Amino acid sequence: MEESDTVITLIGTKLAREGNEFIFKGGAKECEPCKLNKTCLGLNAGGRYRIIALRKGGKLECFVHDSGVCAVEVIELPLEISVESRKAIKGSTIVYEPAPCNLTNCYNYVLCRPAGLRRGDRFTVVSVGEDISDSCEKDYSLKVAEVKRTT
Repeated sequence: MEESDTVITLIGTKLAREGNEFIFKGGAKECEPCKLNKTCLGLNAGGRYRIIALRKGGKLECFVHDSGVCAVEVIELPLEISVESRKAIKGSTIVYEPAPCNLTNCYNYVLCRPAGLRRGDRFTVVSVGEDISDSCEKDYSLKVAEVKRTT
């Protein structure tokens, strides 16, 4: 982890514990008028984050969190997704293209269509895991890959 990988954001004081992990779902309607919303909403929707440090400072009022918010440092954690076997190369940069599949009851569906990812999101392949082609109902050649978002 590099220092540039850390992001400062605001989180509810009840959730602000070093080591806690969360998935950022985006902002609530109540966030729109808040002058601090750029700090809270600067994370990637669908991204999984871990709190690595609490920042010094006080509690701030919040329209969403009844106990207020405080500043924390977070890192975005790698995701596991399915990748075409020919593109599953450690260290390579890939552009997310959801598989042309709508079989929601498929064993691999969550890997092939992870919540929060958008077509065109860019990732670096951190590691390549098992071949899941045998369990693909559309007979696609797929591998599980751990990926990290790139900017």
